[in-house]
Amino acid sequence: MISVAAIRMKQFGVQFYQASLTARDIDKLVRFEVLSYGEQSHPPVRGGKGRGSASKVNWDLLERRIAANEKAYQRQIIRRKIDELVQYYEQCRQARDLPSIPGAVIISCDEPLRFESVDGDVPIGTLKVPEREGILRAIDGQHRLLAMHADIERFGDEDFTVPAVIFDRLPEDHVVQMFVTINAKHTRLNASHLVSLSGRQLYADENLAAAHDVVRVLNDREDSPLYGDVKLLGVGAGRVAQAPLAQELKKLLGGEAFGGGRKGDAFREDAKRFFVNYFKQVALVFGGAWNGRKYSIKTATALRAFIRVTPDVVRRLDQEHVERSDFRAIGRVIAPWGRRIGDLRFESDGAWKGTTVDQLTKELRLALQYPEGAAV
Repeated sequence: MISVAAIRMKQFGVQFYQASLTARDIDKLVRFEVLSYGEQSHPPVRGGKGRGSASKVNWDLLERRIAANEKAYQRQIIRRKIDELVQYYEQCRQARDLPSIPGAVIISCDEPLRFESVDGDVPIGTLKVPEREGILRAIDGQHRLLAMHADIERFGDEDFTVPAVIFDRLPEDHVVQMFVTINAKHTRLNASHLVSLSGRQLYADENLAAAHDVVRVLNDREDSPLYGDVKLLGVGAGRVAQAPLAQELKKLLGGEAFGGGRKGDAFREDAKRFFVNYFKQVALVFGGAWNGRKYSIKTATALRAFIRVTPDVVRRLDQEHVERSDFRAIGRVIAPWGRRIGDLRFESDGAWKGTTVDQLTKELRLALQYPEGAAV
């Protein structure tokens, strides 16, 4: 155990501590991690490495300190932000007129903490923290602490303490909610990252969770025509962000578009298979556009329209009394799109200009209603 000076705090029945941790305590006890997804994971750090030797950060060493896994909640580390913080710490040390980390970082401890009051129920005392590497997780302040870690060898024998708010085994969903509350507005946490946290960890909305899983499968499965094309967490090389697709799916899965009661529940459970097969057939029907470079069929606008029209496709499948996720049956139902709409409709510099989600959805629906091109 390490002993640190602390104040015991209470808010709405929740107990936590304001404590003073040394730079060496922080460096040893805090683990750094970012949210990432398996084989499709992004590197834990984003941004260029700077010009020549301008950076004072040993990025090879620092990146090895950062874990990336799908049980974390933090975003990618921004290289520029770390560089700027390290430069600021250097200025503070040289000028000695300002503290470099005056505000408290927020931390959760994985194991029980023990508080010893100086006298009875007085909220001032000593906090005992288990001395185990990586036992603390940063909820707010990860960039500041990483910059300190990158710069700590220059601290020498400096007496350097960091103000910290420490929670004792805060439940996982509370950790994520606090992270979202702190970051959603002030640092513009992107919408796709919020979708992942809601769908994967908070599960505050079952429909958003199901929508998130569908988007993940479309992006992650090698047999999906959208493999690697979605910007999971709002970053990466994909063509379209995760959030607009997930929100479109959420609206459909949350209503009765696919049937109420057990029928709707059954579709939600099979939604991943349906949408993979559905987009496989879309990629076949519009093969030229799907595989071409001068087409906008893989934009958020087009993909949202294809998602929005799926209840009409499902109704046709139900009328034929076939399984909703049947690959060949889906192909038969949407085959009129090839005749009625065609690849040229998605040509970026041609017919696509000015197209909206509502407009394309209407065209797709009409082609299903009048497969032979009857007048409307």
